[in-house]
Amino acid sequence: MVWIFGTLVILLAAVIIWFSLSYSPVQSEFHRMVAAQISQIDAGIDRSELTEADIAHLPEPVQKHLRWCGYLGAAKMSHMKAHYDDVDFNLSGRTLKIKYTQYNFAQDPVRIAYIDTRLFGVPFEGLDSYYGGEGAMKGVLGKAITLFNEKGPAMDQSCLATSLAEVLLLPTLALQDFIEWETMDVHHVRATLSYDGISASGVFTFGEQGEMIQFTTSDREYTEPNGMSKPADWSAVCGQYREANGIKTPTSLQAVWHLETGDLVYFDGRDISVTYDVTE
Repeated sequence: MVWIFGTLVILLAAVIIWFSLSYSPVQSEFHRMVAAQISQIDAGIDRSELTEADIAHLPEPVQKHLRWCGYLGAAKMSHMKAHYDDVDFNLSGRTLKIKYTQYNFAQDPVRIAYIDTRLFGVPFEGLDSYYGGEGAMKGVLGKAITLFNEKGPAMDQSCLATSLAEVLLLPTLALQDFIEWETMDVHHVRATLSYDGISASGVFTFGEQGEMIQFTTSDREYTEPNGMSKPADWSAVCGQYREANGIKTPTSLQAVWHLETGDLVYFDGRDISVTYDVTE
């Protein structure tokens, strides 16, 4: 009995030490993927200022948005980093406070995001990515137990749609040939991103000043609590723009599923900071 008790104490101590360590396999994978993508950025990439001539082929609502945000005259960016310091995240009906960090790249529609929180006091991490032409979403509990690791064609398209939703935060990505634009009216523009054999499209909605306020797509799949997936409309709603270094970016973003039972806001982010061409 003493031996069993001693073993349990040692195991408990090991678990506590493991949880307290700053090292995390998921976080390390995130940093490795980001560093690898940054290392692939072409040294000869165009770093000149974004001009009216560069955006002349884009729909007028998109041009107006880029002017309003202050991107014209700024250097063209190769990638961006966005950090959400205050997010309410709905995980299977339970609301968690999470921190969310992502990188988006312009040469290819690569997107890599890391989720950091705790579930019942135990570290819970997520890795959400469109990388190497493949989409993936992984959740890991206690730094070791993989709760889910979704991949496949549906995930490829879903993650590509997410990259498209954020394209106007990285104007050099909006200029790429793999994105097609179509004007609908003065406040709405449809965009289609085609890459590595798959496509995702959606509609951007703009306000009176030119601010982008919403992106909606039907090219994502919603996973129900029973594990079954089905197509559903999805929106990214942003606002509360703040200017830093001459560029306006949103400081709030909600990700919303439009379900038959009503809208589900599963990601409610505030205090967003966006920076460009930064290393880790």
